[in-house]
Amino acid sequence: MKVSPPSNRLIGTVPKIGIRPTIDGRYEGVRESLEEITMGMAENVARFLSVNLRHANGLPVECIVADTCIGGVKEAAETAVKFDREGVGVSITVTPAWCYGSETMDMDPLIPKAVWGFNGTERPGAVYLAAVMAAHAQKGRPAFSIYGRDVQDVGDTTIPADVQEKLLRFARAGLAVATMRGKSYLAMGGVSMGIGGSIVDQPFFEQYLGMRVETIDMTEFTRRINQGIYDPDEYERALAWTRANCHEGKDYNDDAHRRTREQQDADWATSVKMALIARDLMIGNSRLAELGFKEEANGHNALVGGFQGQRQWTDTFPNGDFMEAILTTSFDWNGIRQPYMVATENDALNGVSMLLGHLLTGSAQIFADVRTYWSPVAVQRVTGYALSGMAADGILHLINSGPAALDGTGAQEEGGQPVMKPWWEITARDAEACLEATSWHPGMTEYFRGGGWSTKFRTRGGMPMTMSRLNLIKGLGPALQIAEGWSVDLPDEVHEILDERTNPTWPTTWFVPRTTGEGPFRDVYTVMSHWGANHGAISYGHIGADLVSLASLLRIPVYMHNVEDELVFRPHVWAAFGAMEPQGADFRACAHLGPLYG
Repeated sequence: MKVSPPSNRLIGTVPKIGIRPTIDGRYEGVRESLEEITMGMAENVARFLSVNLRHANGLPVECIVADTCIGGVKEAAETAVKFDREGVGVSITVTPAWCYGSETMDMDPLIPKAVWGFNGTERPGAVYLAAVMAAHAQKGRPAFSIYGRDVQDVGDTTIPADVQEKLLRFARAGLAVATMRGKSYLAMGGVSMGIGGSIVDQPFFEQYLGMRVETIDMTEFTRRINQGIYDPDEYERALAWTRANCHEGKDYNDDAHRRTREQQDADWATSVKMALIARDLMIGNSRLAELGFKEEANGHNALVGGFQGQRQWTDTFPNGDFMEAILTTSFDWNGIRQPYMVATENDALNGVSMLLGHLLTGSAQIFADVRTYWSPVAVQRVTGYALSGMAADGILHLINSGPAALDGTGAQEEGGQPVMKPWWEITARDAEACLEATSWHPGMTEYFRGGGWSTKFRTRGGMPMTMSRLNLIKGLGPALQIAEGWSVDLPDEVHEILDERTNPTWPTTWFVPRTTGEGPFRDVYTVMSHWGANHGAISYGHIGADLVSLASLLRIPVYMHNVEDELVFRPHVWAAFGAMEPQGADFRACAHLGPLYG
């Protein structure tokens, strides 16, 4: 299986990080003594970030260093012009010394910004950091404050571990913000079964994410299928690959509802065409122009999308499960490639939650219902099995049709442990293992009268995972919830008993959030009872701290999280809204500052 080289499949350049070395502007001995060390600090940060970061599309992150140190407004303006020309979307100001705060600061209201003030005694870099943070607060231009815990000697070019962590956390979040700006959410259909998240709120996307919403009716799929508006050569190759690699499992329908072999083969054909069409709708396909479909070749420049499916589509046509699952997976018939973010039931808010996780990690995301809390008592009653270990307080059953990426099997391995890798690290063996761990079953016609195929797998236990969900609340606006935890294993017979009580043809993740004994994380049941919607997006790794930082940049408060206090990193001015009560301060700061894009 070939690996697609990293590329930008959307319109627009990938954002760069701008490094701004600020300096004491006084000549006749002061500035001259600082020029080399200040520019060296900037170049050192640029090297560090370039080595340790990639965009979600796999491309390396490029850092642009200002042409000169910035000692006043003239050089600040010249740097801003260069950054605009170079496509800088995130800025980091660095200095080892005192500088003139409001004269050297980054004034762009839309670019995420941070300042690293060197913790040294020879020159007062920390004094500048404090002064410029005050200026940022006074002018309503929030910035992240980066300050090492331990004093360093003058000329020390190392970046301390705590500073490294903050630089990376800010940069990941800032790049996510810059990447979303100007892109689209593609709503393929409308509201699915009254689900609130699929009532796509265009002002939210525009004001908070800087994105536009594109909408199409699902009849566009039937038009493209009927008129052959897809690449026929790729279709034949995709269908052959699907037949060879997507292994069919048991048909759980009873005889009265079982589709014939001929119907099932037709469902496969339609499902593959739907996957091609959805992808082409999202990002376009130059091959369509060669076939005479110039308008359809353009796509919608969609960074994320959603497919309504139920019920107007699925009552007549094959469901979207194959389309959603294969697109959100990190590989297909074309090889290993960046996964697409596609939300089932057009749940745009869960689609955005998936997108945030993907932009921070470069890995595929699991979309699932937060379906059931199984208490130890209930599991014992139904199966005779006593939950223990990490699962002793109960488990959450995460399950839904379709868009749980095959990466979510946990069949990829690193050091013998199950992982979900950034897509560019996935090997052919990893992809084959995911396919082997997945079976495809005829859709249950009680749900999907038009047939189709659904994935079935069980996520391997032992993976650190973060579940998140963005919700819209009238009068409040968007708010995010985050739950870090782990996937867990159950004995096969226990899993089968519990799984088949729901729907045996859908992928299952048994998840245990990390509990704290307090508030919404008092225990596993309380996490379930506080979850704000029927869906959640699940990302590999404990990325809650990165999500908190990203949410603050977007002015979206986090109303529920179990991230350790010392890892929470928000703009410096947040403390002014209530340093003694950081969660309340988050709400007040976001409300006061308002949406990033107005």
